[in-house]
Amino acid sequence: MAAFVLHALRHTSFEALFQLDEAALAARQMARVVATTTAGFPCRVSLADAEVGEELLLLSYQHQPADSPYRASGPIFVRRGAVSATLAADEVPAQVQRRLMSLRAYDQQDRIISAEVCDGLHVADWLQHAFDDVSVAYVHLHFARYGCYACRADRA
Repeated sequence: MAAFVLHALRHTSFEALFQLDEAALAARQMARVVATTTAGFPCRVSLADAEVGEELLLLSYQHQPADSPYRASGPIFVRRGAVSATLAADEVPAQVQRRLMSLRAYDQQDRIISAEVCDGLHVADWLQHAFDDVSVAYVHLHFARYGCYACRADRA
């Protein structure tokens, strides 16, 4: 089975946004929020759920910038002060393991060639088998219930 690596978003892309006031955030269709539960605010930078009371930004992120029919963006949370997670090969963070996930495998033309919805505990197995197929270039993981982008997987 092929190994994979999950990639978090780069924290440097978001740090300056936390300095903006509410009006400047609103002008960019962004909002500052405070986590009210430990399971409803998944940070795409740390790949960990925010703790109650933590500050986050809610913003639209273009997770599929490819020049293809699958170009897409959607809402994400980013925690203040989060550092980009660096995961080992075949490592799946708890944030993914505890949720129902939608997995979308893309080819070199940035088109979906395979997809699955599975329990987060089965994500590693699905990814390992998906990357056995040489036509799979990368995989996007989404939180299935809300449909929001979670992270990207590449062959290790």
